[in-house]
Amino acid sequence: MEMIKCHFIIDKTKKNKQLKNFFLKKYKNYSLKNSNIFVVLGGDGFMLKALKEHQSYQKPFYGLNTGTFGFLMNKFNIKNLHKRILKSKTVLISPLEMKALTKNNKTVSAIAINEVSLLRQSRQTASLRIFNKNKIIIKKLISDGVIISTPAGSTAYNLSVNGPILSLNSKKLAITPISPFRPRRWIGKIVSSDSLIKVENLNIEKRSISVVADNIEVRNIKSVKIKLNNKIKFKILYDKNNSLTKKIKLEQNKKKNGLR
Repeated sequence: MEMIKCHFIIDKTKKNKQLKNFFLKKYKNYSLKNSNIFVVLGGDGFMLKALKEHQSYQKPFYGLNTGTFGFLMNKFNIKNLHKRILKSKTVLISPLEMKALTKNNKTVSAIAINEVSLLRQSRQTASLRIFNKNKIIIKKLISDGVIISTPAGSTAYNLSVNGPILSLNSKKLAITPISPFRPRRWIGKIVSSDSLIKVENLNIEKRSISVVADNIEVRNIKSVKIKLNNKIKFKILYDKNNSLTKKIKLEQNKKKNGLR
């Protein structure tokens, strides 16, 4: 990258209003079209939104964390922004693609960088059957739902329900149950990243479920198909000592040592 031409994408919080004024005074804010990098100020949720909304530009994203955890972000630092961007390293992330079929036979598609979650919509637990291609993974899962996670998302919602943390280069996906009731001790399954996962609702009338792709929800689901879309590559820039691989390894060690 020759000359850094930033376009700033800033979350609309009280904290970020002051930061916005500072950054736009200190650095030129190029248009979406004329920039060669997107600088995102916010948390992980806002970064996910920014990645999807600006996917078509095919430009790298450099995040500055003003949120909580910031797995997709760099530590907030107002100094030497251009210099840090020039020294940063690129991580390529492909999202999950889900195609949901609703009770009314409507098909809805969406992508998810972290995970696709199927969740019960009412007080009734979900009744699910899960396939990998034509092979049944579990014939009947009674639970609050199930999560299909990428390695990048394995430290998010997936980890909070005790799912496995996947290394970034593992070429795996995690299928993790949420509060399984039957079979009570089913811990889920790790599958290859070339899997085609299908989840069926076994009781559409009585046990309604929704599906959520990161932050996009579709309700009253009959079935959903999920696979990794390798044609899409999000470019996320990380400072030298702040790589996503390093963050994932830290979480793996915490989990191993019971420090979560």
